[in-house]
Amino acid sequence: MTRLLSLIIAIALLCTCPTMSDCNAQSKKKQTEQKYSSKSKKAIATYKDGELDYQYQRLQEALLKFQQAVAIDPNFTEAYFMLSEVYRDMGDYAKQVENIQTAVSLDSTYYVSAYYHAGVALCNLGKFSEATDWFELYKKYSKGKRNQKNVDKWLSRALIAKNLMEHPVPFKPHIISTNVVTDYDQYWPSITLDEEELVFTTLMPRDPIAYSMNKKMVKNTINFNEDFYICRKIDGEWSKPQPMEGINTPYNEGAQTLSADGQWMFFTACGRDDSKGSCDIYFSRRTATGWSEPQNIGAPINTPYWESQPCFSADGQTLYFVSSRPGGKGDMDIWKATICGYLRNGMPFFGNVQNLGDSINTSGSETSPFIHPDNKTLYFSSDGWPGVGKLDIFVSRKDENNIWKTPQNIGYPINTDLDDNGLVINAAGNTAYMASTQKQADGTYKKELLCFELPQEIKPDPVSYVKGHVYDSKTHQPLQANLELVRLDTKEKQVTAQSGATDGTFIVCLPANKDYGLFATCQGYLFGSMNFALKDATSPQDKVVLDIPLSPLTTGQKITLNNVFFDTNSTELKEESVVELDKLVILMKNNTNIKVEIGGHTDNVGSAEYNQKLSEGRAKTTVDYLKSKGIAATRISYKGYGMTQPISSNSTEEGRAQNRRIEAKIL
Repeated sequence: MTRLLSLIIAIALLCTCPTMSDCNAQSKKKQTEQKYSSKSKKAIATYKDGELDYQYQRLQEALLKFQQAVAIDPNFTEAYFMLSEVYRDMGDYAKQVENIQTAVSLDSTYYVSAYYHAGVALCNLGKFSEATDWFELYKKYSKGKRNQKNVDKWLSRALIAKNLMEHPVPFKPHIISTNVVTDYDQYWPSITLDEEELVFTTLMPRDPIAYSMNKKMVKNTINFNEDFYICRKIDGEWSKPQPMEGINTPYNEGAQTLSADGQWMFFTACGRDDSKGSCDIYFSRRTATGWSEPQNIGAPINTPYWESQPCFSADGQTLYFVSSRPGGKGDMDIWKATICGYLRNGMPFFGNVQNLGDSINTSGSETSPFIHPDNKTLYFSSDGWPGVGKLDIFVSRKDENNIWKTPQNIGYPINTDLDDNGLVINAAGNTAYMASTQKQADGTYKKELLCFELPQEIKPDPVSYVKGHVYDSKTHQPLQANLELVRLDTKEKQVTAQSGATDGTFIVCLPANKDYGLFATCQGYLFGSMNFALKDATSPQDKVVLDIPLSPLTTGQKITLNNVFFDTNSTELKEESVVELDKLVILMKNNTNIKVEIGGHTDNVGSAEYNQKLSEGRAKTTVDYLKSKGIAATRISYKGYGMTQPISSNSTEEGRAQNRRIEAKIL
């Protein structure tokens, strides 16, 4: 064996000998004991020239020399092995295996590590049954003394992948819409919670005319540029894609994520003047004049390292992203950060950056995170967890302690022998969107946006949502308000959002099977509140559509406290009432010039005298709570109105429930 071949084996296999000194000793021994398999001086000389080219990574020159060597002597074993090494470095795994097979047929024991290399190459080709045979042969000939850890790792991956391919999952993909398809690559879809807007990245040729004449044009930054396009659903059908003005530039933008309501977008851009590192995450929002100028979201998310592929959670609080920063588990890890507040321009700033840990991240690369609106099901791509390709898509779910469970491969043929990533799921949890490379009629390949029904075992929990708009109760002008969805039993904030600056619209995710209070606040206005008893709401079909009028902070204006509750025939506040009453406390502390009357109202069940007394008692209990939170007695009063001021019919239970209420009126 030659000196160079010994060096290649030592490096490529991470030193299959127990120690480096053992490797060197065995290498020198073989150099002195073993001669070339060829007797042709011309073939050997050509082979040595190829070795020199390979040493300096002149792969094309080395390839030609080794091909010439085997042409001179078809039985030149070493030359076939070196051809396999060159093809491996060039990514041509089929040719790599072909040359290993030829070399092994000439001498099955000459280069034992070739069996391992063949197994890895066959895994890269998606031929896992054949790969397991080669790994077993390696174990047989090496007698388990060398490189055992790597072999066992690859053998395990091959067996898992083989099992996945032998048990395919249901998969019937189809293009999203003929309206969406263009002549260019489309990938990285993002959808709003109501599935009414779709944004994706398009690889645009800088010279469309030149591209139309040569569709095999090299796809690099010289010839192409990444831009964003948006489609809207009109009468149930997607519109033609339109470029996103204000965000697209002559440079590359990609890997975007939308907020649940489509008002915000985070995306990746590289090499800009304000960049903190190689690639950074940027932010833009809808305004009255279109999308705002993108801004670098800065530290602590962006660092001097590589940050990309953001995913903004539907609860409006957490940004998941990919980073190569130190402190991770592998080459690329998935991290998350939470919103801490907002700058004057409305851009959120983040803190509490956390690595998702080894429940998700491996020593390899984890990319393209997507957190479903159920806020507990995470889809991502990985080459560290075993799968059928380079990057496979996996799903992990949080347990009752908010710990991520072991990721599950979503299955073949959704996952292929190529890189699979960029998966997003709708709120109902039944439809997935992703890009796939498709062969065209002219023999070229193009990425197209597909959708398909998710297999049952990898579906997330479906969620519902509330959709509406906030406006001034007097002028009916839209308002940009802050919205919070609070779980009433635990007082935990579940979702935060803002209504649109231009039209006051909003979409808020409603996790199923709990009771929530929705609160809308805007400076200079009384807050608005709604109550959602969602124990039976389990899908987007159970969505709620509503308007939220906000009353200005002027004398005589009043609001119904929809999340203040009492037991039947009782004046004692239920614990769930604290959430809304605390909102009223904050309003009064922030506006020290206002005085408020708390009014109690009942339905018409029972006598007028009884209802009058009950309404007074409930109003007094409410005032007592406000006093206990520091509101001066001189600023609050109470009055019982009994059943004299109904706001709905008392002939139905729903109407009577609306009449039983507590109101706050500005005096």
